[in-house]
Amino acid sequence: MTTTPSPTGSGAPSGSGGAAIRIVLADDERMVRTALRAILSAEPGIEIVGEAATGAEAVSVVRELKPDIVLMDVRMPEIDGIRATEQILQTMPEPPRIVVVTTFENDAYVYEALRAGAAGFLLKRADADALVQAVRVVAHSDSLLFPAAVRALAAEHGRAKPAPPAWVARLTARESEVLRLMAGGLTNAEIAGRIGVGAATVKTHVAAVLAKTGARDRTQAVIAAYEAGFMNTD
Repeated sequence: MTTTPSPTGSGAPSGSGGAAIRIVLADDERMVRTALRAILSAEPGIEIVGEAATGAEAVSVVRELKPDIVLMDVRMPEIDGIRATEQILQTMPEPPRIVVVTTFENDAYVYEALRAGAAGFLLKRADADALVQAVRVVAHSDSLLFPAAVRALAAEHGRAKPAPPAWVARLTARESEVLRLMAGGLTNAEIAGRIGVGAATVKTHVAAVLAKTGARDRTQAVIAAYEAGFMNTD
């Protein structure tokens, strides 16, 4: 386990003048962790506070350091990234946002990690700019990371339920519209402009959608929508 003391402590991630975005890197390949650290440490407002080489170690490091984001390899020794994600999200009162780092974007393991609560995924072959942008998008949590890829995963690996769950009928017409726009990757500001309401109103609708779908964040809400068959309806 490798940790780096952080003077900022935990708190709202920023990267734009506030507290730094605090990240833990979890990958069994040292070279991958070294490359990720080199790229992200060079960016203002981003701080690497720890590393882990196994899934079990990742859980321990994250519980100790309480980062804002974890970059989690999906396949690791002891326990894989899916189980590690589940353990972190189920046992921490204020868990970090987890981004799965993977070689293949259509991997069923990636989809299972998203279903387990990961906020998104990132390809290991992604360039430096894409990596940094992904971290900032997830830290801001106002948009879906790589929405087209998430939709493709849901369409390929989603297990549609035989009957729509009860939450589908509980959505208002406006909430249904907002959920579809969330699935398109629009931010709250973009949704507000599209439907002609204020950003605060959109935030309220998004919160209602998350509550009704039982989702932790936008990614889980979109996956729930696909698995419910909601995205196939008019």
